[in-house]
Amino acid sequence: MSVGLIARREAILKIIVGEYIATAVPVASETIFRSYRLGVSPATIRNDMAYLEEEGYITRPYTSAGSVPLDKGYRYYVESLAGDIKLSVDEQHHIRNLFYEVEEEFERWLKLGAVLVSRIVRNAALVTFPKASQCRFKHLELVSVHEFLTLLVLVLSEAILKRQLLSFDEPVTQEQLTGLASKLNVIYSGLTGSEISARKLELSAEEERVTEAVVDIMAAEDEMEYDEPYLEGLRLMLGQPEFVEKDRMLGIMELMEAKDWLRPVLFQRSGGEGVQVVIGEENQDEALRDLSLVFSRYGIPHKVGGTIVVIGPTRMDYRRAISAVGCVSEVLSDLVSGVCRGD
Repeated sequence: MSVGLIARREAILKIIVGEYIATAVPVASETIFRSYRLGVSPATIRNDMAYLEEEGYITRPYTSAGSVPLDKGYRYYVESLAGDIKLSVDEQHHIRNLFYEVEEEFERWLKLGAVLVSRIVRNAALVTFPKASQCRFKHLELVSVHEFLTLLVLVLSEAILKRQLLSFDEPVTQEQLTGLASKLNVIYSGLTGSEISARKLELSAEEERVTEAVVDIMAAEDEMEYDEPYLEGLRLMLGQPEFVEKDRMLGIMELMEAKDWLRPVLFQRSGGEGVQVVIGEENQDEALRDLSLVFSRYGIPHKVGGTIVVIGPTRMDYRRAISAVGCVSEVLSDLVSGVCRGD
């Protein structure tokens, strides 16, 4: 097989994928012949399309129809895109400016990120709250509620605030609680829960009680896999031609309402770096097999981070989705780094 013939078939495959992404209409050989100057006859184009169909890159909904890409065709298309896909410089500047115009709050940043990406790609987008791989002790306060009852206020890394009521066997004054908190703040500053547990210290019964509560709170925080994500653009996604059928639309809505539907999304190829793409049948979860996901981690590697995800039909503008996710994850990483430097 000549190099020229291989290149032409690759070009035809890219044309079919690009046209179908743009129009959602099966692509006919005559359309390719009229709209693209490939220097070959319609018959040759049909032969190349037949080859691509035999190899599993494309298919025809019915005999006389044009061709539509299969998952293998989309995967080839994605892999063929340039490695450094970015939004235009003007779009990047506009997005950064929008982030720096809002108040310095994670919630506002994450919601804005989901809104921007969903609008750029015309599909659903979600952003999870940044989470530390292991939370660290930052500050502790103890407030007397009753002589036997105390409110524990624990501040962890990334400004996570936890409260818990503690009871003591003996009455404890506010003065004693303040002194106890000051002592533990010095001892435990910057430590993880496991590091606090590993310390062999001579502590009073009250100090032991507070330490146990702190370790339990931190362990529970570490076990949390993700908070409720910020989801935007579901209406845009369901407006795509693929979801015209009522049953399919209801299936997507049921999926999104399930509490644990996000788990397989966040843990697919979780070890990879940069923007990743999972197409159709590549999804581990059967409920996601007719959807594509474009996602990236953001934050500080091995310290704190979240995930930004685009969800849509396999007929997705992958170039636009990859560039949008890459841009917003980069901005969020910068914002998270800035906040953590200020801690």
